[in-house]
Amino acid sequence: MRRLVKGAVPGVLLMMAGLAANAQDLGSAATDASLANEAESRQEFRSLDEEVQSLKKEVLDLNRDLFLLEEELLFPANSQVAFFISMDIGEYFGLDSVNLKVDGKEVANYLYTQREVDALVRGGVHRLHMENLKVGEHELIAVFTGKGPHGRDYRRGATLRFNKGIGAKYVELEITDRISKQQPEFDIREWE
Repeated sequence: MRRLVKGAVPGVLLMMAGLAANAQDLGSAATDASLANEAESRQEFRSLDEEVQSLKKEVLDLNRDLFLLEEELLFPANSQVAFFISMDIGEYFGLDSVNLKVDGKEVANYLYTQREVDALVRGGVHRLHMENLKVGEHELIAVFTGKGPHGRDYRRGATLRFNKGIGAKYVELEITDRISKQQPEFDIREWE
């Protein structure tokens, strides 16, 4: 029996060595296949990502075009009137809100944040309202609410009668400081 075992051991060892070599060859082939699959997956992911980015850009372009078309349809240039608000220094008046009426109908009521007021004082212009008006005579009433000189509540109105012709019209509501009177001044004017 010992001879049998002695003769079998080298055969088993050779067989095990052969199996190990085959397993190593299979493992290395599997690793190569795995790396190839991983590289292919990365490439597919990159192309998919590029396609998604391309679609995203197309959607943004389409959204912009739709917005411009909507503006053009809702506010045609021949009947469009836009109202803007601007402000200088702001020493005698701290703006809180603006109420806008056109031909007796309230069309805008805007409450300003401190950040928006700061932007106006630095030279910004805010489009308060835009609408379509028929050709003819119209009346604009703007009521400004805020803190006036010496921190007191302040409410002041300004009125403008204007003639709407064919074509777009732009109206600016301007808040300025009148240093000589130490009072704010509210001016409404049409842009040429």
